[in-house]
Amino acid sequence: MFKSIPMRLVGLALVLAAAAGCSSKKAAIYEHENFADSGTFSRNYPVSDAQTCEAARRALLSQGYIITSSDPKLISGHKSFQQTGDTHMEISFSVVCADDGSEGHHATMFANALQDRYALKKTNNSASLGVGVLGSVSMPIGSSDDSMVKVASETVSSAKFYERFFTLVELFLPPEAKKAAHIVEKPKTDLGVPEAKAAPAALAPTPAEPTPAPAPAPAAEPAPVPAASEPVAPPAETAPITPAQNGEPAPTAEAVTPPPQSDLPPPSEPIPAMPISGQ
Repeated sequence: MFKSIPMRLVGLALVLAAAAGCSSKKAAIYEHENFADSGTFSRNYPVSDAQTCEAARRALLSQGYIITSSDPKLISGHKSFQQTGDTHMEISFSVVCADDGSEGHHATMFANALQDRYALKKTNNSASLGVGVLGSVSMPIGSSDDSMVKVASETVSSAKFYERFFTLVELFLPPEAKKAAHIVEKPKTDLGVPEAKAAPAALAPTPAEPTPAPAPAPAAEPAPVPAASEPVAPPAETAPITPAQNGEPAPTAEAVTPPPQSDLPPPSEPIPAMPISGQ
């Protein structure tokens, strides 16, 4: 009995020490939050706050982010990434533009990116079956639901990540502002923006080779002038040819003399018709 009490005290001390160690580890996560002006999340631009946020909006759109805000001084967008079949990641980007209040209309851009990670979780469903003797019995049916659950969320703190974003924003600033601030433009291909291809210059037409002149055609010889024509007598008409019938000579036409005139008076009565033979 007396030996069990010290053992319990030792066990309690070990538990307290473990709890103290866990609390110290959790507090160590925020040691880097010293609120120093590192310049990782902000940049100054020689344009107004509205123009600065417009350049940020174009920069995010050029990289496939979906813009979800309509405030000209607050830009919000997100982009999804599918790492594996069961893991999904999403980056939420937030940009705030504030005017410095100076005469040159300079503005400061504050950018922040949040990384959320989702995992596929399966939930098994079970149903309760009531039995009169045994009461309510829970029996698994075997159905399951798949859903994406957020398993991690972290603020992106990589200095190179924000440096690439701010450099891309400079590309979409007004040209006169970049010229006044002496901002050197970087190639668009290095920033992930396709560069517009210049139209090919029209080729100068090559001079055509001189073609040899065709040889002159020989002059046509003048047609001989016909001699003075003389009247030609028409051909004599030929007598019509009548076909011969069975070798017999054609009958000759005989002259027909009209009858002499009669001195008798004309009949006073009609002359009866001649009877028709065969009736």
